[in-house]
Amino acid sequence: MFTAEPPQEPLPYGRWGEALGEHFARAAETEVDVESIAWFPDRTWNGRTYVPATAPADGGEVFGYVSYTREHEGAQATDFDATADYTEETAEQNPDWSLDLSDEEIGRWRGPEGRRGIVTLVWGVALVSDGVAATTELGPTTTDQCTLVDDRFTLVSLDAYTGDYVEVRLYGARGAELARESLYEDE
Repeated sequence: MFTAEPPQEPLPYGRWGEALGEHFARAAETEVDVESIAWFPDRTWNGRTYVPATAPADGGEVFGYVSYTREHEGAQATDFDATADYTEETAEQNPDWSLDLSDEEIGRWRGPEGRRGIVTLVWGVALVSDGVAATTELGPTTTDQCTLVDDRFTLVSLDAYTGDYVEVRLYGARGAELARESLYEDE
């Protein structure tokens, strides 16, 4: 039903976490303690698996992802790529936030009648308690869903399509909406 595959593996740890962490630290171009990296659930889109990450750095936070491909399920990961950026805006400095979100464009999409959109990787942390699932919404349509793992989630969604822009929603166990936030500061 959704564009991306649901998460397939547990959060990275051990040697796999260290290997991904080395790629992420190189992309960050700043001092990143590999052991302090917070990993998010993996998502696979268009044959490439994305594993988002954040890490504290120099009074702010480094955020980004490591991605890779596999020839088939169970094969060695190859063709690694990593992206990282830095922000001074952190959840600790913004106690009014209910979701701490990061996003990155990972592709383009062409639809009928010449319509175009952007495929966006979104990852975040639920900062309110009792969340169980996060979704992306594009206008009236739910475009992706992810069960929270340690209050973290990863989503892949079409964005900027037919005048609609992604909004992330957090839901509790009984289906009640607990939080909602746009990827854009000014809606």
